[in-house]
Amino acid sequence: MANWTDSIVGDRMAVDREFNSRVRDSEFTSQEWGLIMTATEFEIEDADDPERARIVADTEKLPQIVPELENIRSQVRSMGGQTGGSGGSGGGGSGGGLFGSIKRAFGFGDGTGGVDQQRLEAAERLTQEYADELQRHLESKGKWDRVRIAYQE
Repeated sequence: MANWTDSIVGDRMAVDREFNSRVRDSEFTSQEWGLIMTATEFEIEDADDPERARIVADTEKLPQIVPELENIRSQVRSMGGQTGGSGGSGGGGSGGGLFGSIKRAFGFGDGTGGVDQQRLEAAERLTQEYADELQRHLESKGKWDRVRIAYQE
């Protein structure tokens, strides 16, 4: 299955460029989006059925990185002052600064495991939008069937 993703690296780069405006309009910074994409894998659901096959975002690992998204946001805020950032969510309820970082490093968060459910859901939605866009791109280039078949092998 790994070979199918190797065969579409150029297509992914093209979709990344096209998708940049969607990321800018989202609540995530480009650094946060990069981390989200690192934790996301793509699969082809129903690959054996040409009519139903579709690319889906496997976001199983996202809950592990969502707390790090807040760390990125905090670092950006501290470099830019206390004015907050675009799409910011206000003050951090899980504790900021050095003490908050130490607590998170040892697994002590705000009682919710450090996962902001709204940010997790937003990340899941955005990664699936990306998967849909990638599939549209592959279809428009006439590559979808070849990629779908390669996934099955």
